[in-house]
Amino acid sequence: MTGRTGTSRQAGRGARRSELAHTLLAATRTRRGMIGLTLTGIVCGLAAIGPWLAPHSPTEFLAPTFAPRGGDLLLGSDALGRDVLSRVLAGGWLLLLAAAAATALGIVVGTTAGIIAAYFGGWRDSVIMRLADVVLAFPQIVFALLLISVVGPNTALLVGAVGLSHAPQVARVVRGTAMDIAERDFVKAVQITGVRAGRVIRREILPNLMSPLMVEIGLRMAYSIVIIAGLSFIGFGLQPPTPNWGTMINENRIGLTQNLWATVVPSLLLATLCVGLNTFTDAVARAALGTDRADRLHATDGHTTVEVDQP
Repeated sequence: MTGRTGTSRQAGRGARRSELAHTLLAATRTRRGMIGLTLTGIVCGLAAIGPWLAPHSPTEFLAPTFAPRGGDLLLGSDALGRDVLSRVLAGGWLLLLAAAAATALGIVVGTTAGIIAAYFGGWRDSVIMRLADVVLAFPQIVFALLLISVVGPNTALLVGAVGLSHAPQVARVVRGTAMDIAERDFVKAVQITGVRAGRVIRREILPNLMSPLMVEIGLRMAYSIVIIAGLSFIGFGLQPPTPNWGTMINENRIGLTQNLWATVVPSLLLATLCVGLNTFTDAVARAALGTDRADRLHATDGHTTVEVDQP
């Protein structure tokens, strides 16, 4: 009996991993998913290898302010006479790293809170959701500014502030989905055997949240990039002289008529990345919806699977 139960659980985990892989693969096969993945990959690839491709040091003064394109300055110079191309190539990786860290923090905190609220209910649910309501009362960028203004600009604090601002939205999404999963028969069957709550959550509930979490990761990553770039634009994010696309837009906007590339190029890269992430996330959401619909058309009894044709 124990062997059959262990085998069934392993088969179930394998099926869930296969379902997640199938969802991602289905998303990449759509036109929407291919476009989103291509745009995201181009910008992320540029940010990753850019520092090694930069022709000059991003902090080196090479020319007069806002010098036009020419010679070895393919995009001209910025407000302090530095090479725009070098700063663009070196200014993406730290922004993406901070955004990824903030997204990971928001997903972990939000998922944990949402699952606890859904599984245990009662006073835990009330406390967690009321705290989420309080945080949601502030726009995300205002909440981040509130935290940063207490200590001052700091990369670790910036990541923490943006990540915590994501947590309430993630918690609401996870709570709604986890409440439905917790009421299903396979979870109830495990609970009545006396399995500890942590094990039930880890083995039965969390794996079934992967599809909505993949969508949330894409959305929160796009929001993290926008918020961190926006905070850098107003001087509360990643600090100069470290090159950063958000800071570059603010530094060079006064020279649009002299060298527009110093502002336009980082703006286009940020816009392309956000559009790509949102497009691919939408493709994943559509693929997950199709997978869920297909799963509901299958009834499983032991080792026998009966397929019902779609209308």
